[in-house]
Amino acid sequence: MNAQQIAEAVRDGMFANDRASKGLGMEILAIAPGSATLAMTVTESMLNGFDICHGGFITTLADSAFAFACNSYNELTVASGFAIDIVAPSRLGDRLKAVAHEVSLAGRTGVYDITITNQMDELVAVFRGKSYRIKGKPVVLLPVPPVPPASEETA
Repeated sequence: MNAQQIAEAVRDGMFANDRASKGLGMEILAIAPGSATLAMTVTESMLNGFDICHGGFITTLADSAFAFACNSYNELTVASGFAIDIVAPSRLGDRLKAVAHEVSLAGRTGVYDITITNQMDELVAVFRGKSYRIKGKPVVLLPVPPVPPASEETA
């Protein structure tokens, strides 16, 4: 399997068990090695007392994009920390898009930047996540490539 096929297999395996992302109506728009794009529509249940999207939901969207991006190599990776700056409000019906890309990957640690925009491509938030890889643990089991038959040697 090539790197893109591995990223797609990880996307499918992770999303199948991701109750949080699915429960919030998130969709995965794109996946590639070290990057992911997810989207979510702001619903009534996501609004706070000021009728704007609660920052926790924006953070969750960014965190999900971060998770798919840093796990796309099929090496189990977890967040070791993150920071988010919410720069504009989101309202009922807004379609939020989180685009994650890898900034650095060295050894077991990585840094990922995620931008969250609305349907008018206006910046809503910026998120930086730091990741840590768990050595020797794949995210999903990949198919084992067939072993080519041994060639017969002639004398």
